[in-house]
Amino acid sequence: MVVPIALAIARHDFVSTLWLFAIAAISDAADGALARGFGWQSKLGGILDPIGDKLMLATVFVMLAVVGYIPMWLAVCVIARDCIIVLGAVCYRVLLGPVEARPSVISKLNTALQMAFVLAVICTKEFSWPPAWMIVGLGALVFVTVVVSGIDYVLVYGKQAIEQARNPSRVRAI
Repeated sequence: MVVPIALAIARHDFVSTLWLFAIAAISDAADGALARGFGWQSKLGGILDPIGDKLMLATVFVMLAVVGYIPMWLAVCVIARDCIIVLGAVCYRVLLGPVEARPSVISKLNTALQMAFVLAVICTKEFSWPPAWMIVGLGALVFVTVVVSGIDYVLVYGKQAIEQARNPSRVRAI
């Protein structure tokens, strides 16, 4: 759904963007519920699902910034946080071994706020609702949670890396 959503934003076709975004969100939620409900979880799925979510949100943020509907600096912050997290996970894996990432509450809140912000921006362009103050407020909350969750990841996994480096025989999942 990433490419069709990006193309819909580029064409300023917000009704299609909303439908595609809704289909992607519903299918992602259904996939997660089915995986948990029937025990269909796998390590590969645990890696690919968040990557897909991040790719979609990053693409939407970039496209909305490129067409001028959100500030470029906010899109850069969202993407920079994700790049730092991925780079940190890769370094940890290469230098210390497997890392079992578990999203924190603040990270989950950040993802929810990013989705709400995107939907609000798109709805404003198509339906002139919600009001601008709500978009600004959601954007501010996205920024704050991006920063706080990014720092949280660095501190939690940095501490775990230090512990692992000091005691390589003890691997602890967070």
